[in-house]
Amino acid sequence: MTIFKLRRRAPAAMLAAALAAAVLAGCATTSAPRSSAVVAPYRDSIELGGGIAINYSKDGKRESLSGKFSWRQSKAATDVSMISPTGQIVAVIHVAPGSATLTQSGKAPRTAPDLDSLTAQTLGWTLPVSGLRDWLQGYATDASGKRFVASPANDSVITRDGWKVEYVTWQEPLQGSGAAPVSQPKRIDLTRLGAGQVDDMAIRIAIRPNAE
Repeated sequence: MTIFKLRRRAPAAMLAAALAAAVLAGCATTSAPRSSAVVAPYRDSIELGGGIAINYSKDGKRESLSGKFSWRQSKAATDVSMISPTGQIVAVIHVAPGSATLTQSGKAPRTAPDLDSLTAQTLGWTLPVSGLRDWLQGYATDASGKRFVASPANDSVITRDGWKVEYVTWQEPLQGSGAAPVSQPKRIDLTRLGAGQVDDMAIRIAIRPNAE
């Protein structure tokens, strides 16, 4: 797997990479889509790792960010750590009901009522972080408000808040208790036009298997 190094950016740029949570598409090996596979059952508690690539336009300028991350969620909280290529944790985000906190080395923590508000305060625009608890596992709420469940044969959805979520590749399926094998997303592409204060945004996420 190719790991994309975090570029030297301002703290806000590092936060952007951390908050989006996952690995840039660049796994050297990918598995072919299997139409018989179904997404693994949703879990309140998961632990993932990887990296992310973000490309967006703002005020006529193209910007890009990339980095590595770790993501841990439980039913009550989400914790995201931003990790440098040398293994140093450079930012930690903790999200609990009614509160989101960013902690960076040598700086006072920043707190907001929720993660979207925290990204808006820090970056000047929001990222689709509120949906990632579902999207990273292959679940979403579609534009009509219905529950979407991804599979290699049903691999894209437009969400209620206007994001296009595409499940490009999948982890090698594991045999489940039913007739069809179960799988987990490996690469997710997110796109949106007019995403808040930016003209357009594309996020490419690649996920390594659960570190449990």
